[in-house]
Amino acid sequence: MFFVDTLDFEGLGNRSYLAGGPRAAVAVDPPRDIDRVLAVAARRNVRITHVVETHLHNDYVTGGLELARVSGARYLVPAAASVSFARTPVHDGDTVQIDTGLTLRALATPGHTPHHTSYVLTEDGRDVAAFTGGSLLIGGVGRPDLVEPRLTEELARAQHASAHRLADALADDVPVLPTHGFGSFCSSGAGGGNASTIGAERRGNAALTQDAATFVAALLADLEDVPAYYAHMGPANAAGPAPIDLTPPRTADADEIAARLAAGEWVVDLRSRVAFARGHVTGALNFEGDGKLATYLAWLIPWGKPVTLLAETPEQIGAAQRELARVGIDRPAAAASGDPLSWVRQGEDLATFPRATFAELAALRAATDPAAPAEPVVVLDVRRDSEHAAGAVTGAVHVPLHQLRGRLAEIPPGVVWVHCAGGMRAAIAASLLDAAGRTVVAVDDGFDAAVRAGLT
Repeated sequence: MFFVDTLDFEGLGNRSYLAGGPRAAVAVDPPRDIDRVLAVAARRNVRITHVVETHLHNDYVTGGLELARVSGARYLVPAAASVSFARTPVHDGDTVQIDTGLTLRALATPGHTPHHTSYVLTEDGRDVAAFTGGSLLIGGVGRPDLVEPRLTEELARAQHASAHRLADALADDVPVLPTHGFGSFCSSGAGGGNASTIGAERRGNAALTQDAATFVAALLADLEDVPAYYAHMGPANAAGPAPIDLTPPRTADADEIAARLAAGEWVVDLRSRVAFARGHVTGALNFEGDGKLATYLAWLIPWGKPVTLLAETPEQIGAAQRELARVGIDRPAAAASGDPLSWVRQGEDLATFPRATFAELAALRAATDPAAPAEPVVVLDVRRDSEHAAGAVTGAVHVPLHQLRGRLAEIPPGVVWVHCAGGMRAAIAASLLDAAGRTVVAVDDGFDAAVRAGLT
């Protein structure tokens, strides 16, 4: 009897898989921290005999090369992917035996990348799972614009054709097991959900319900900005990533934290946005460890800038270090945990800023005399373009979060009330503004409350 175990990576919105039989297994699109895959294999008491990549990933650093080395498995990579290491090249139609009666078949499904390949797991001649990577997702497809701008439309058409190839080749009850589409910026038009089948996608996925021209036009129209760090992921994966190093970073005292800030390095506070607003090191930036830490920190930070991590516990430092390593931020320069007062030098105070709701913003606007305002109130919307276009606070300045660091000079003078759709991105933005010396209020509220408050 076969099994498929799913490894979720919520911060990045991705999944990896371990699938196999009683004795042997294949790892599909493994993460950089391969200990998670090895632990699943150990619990199953199976040997990893094959490691496969559906494509060269643009949103995270793979652990495939190292997992193959450690486990002695064959490393299967699409033949057309240009890489700098030895691997077993995979062509359309290739099959490998995973265990008795259990085989894996390659299906060329270009679109997310030109070389993208899906893999179909077959038990005793019956297809039982389709690992679709960045091709057919749950309710959508992988983005076609991450390789080369001139190829985007061609790859969008290829996505449509690849989705139909999968639907034509597989029965309705075959589970669809993608790598992307659970919050990943590698996905486009994903409809959500945690599980699906070929039949469900045939009925509800635009790639399978629309003609090619309609689908491509809609897909291209919905593409949004690409996280800046994606530019570094493909080259890292093509070169062959180095093994991960998760040993604890050096401990920084208050003097070192201050020195690193003075040197222009990033000090990142991983605590909740509530705790950060209540008291933080002046100049530190707030990226919640429980949020989309790797995505937003890697997106905003100048690539290669040293990072010092602050958290309540060493375990939180370790979890953040692991997540950041998945996107190539390998070694924190230093770290500190415990009481935030220990992060500032004697005689220095922690910085603070207020949090508020949309109702409080509405009340402030209603009470302010427009003829003689005490201090200008600036509303800053840091949501993405599509979110802003769907509805916005009247009079708000719109600068998407990922552009804010380079556009701080555009924010008008006054007290900046910064908001997003739920609070997390607003907290990051508030910390950036606070570090730049602006007076800020973080709106920690859902955007539906702005509508109820009459602000839109």
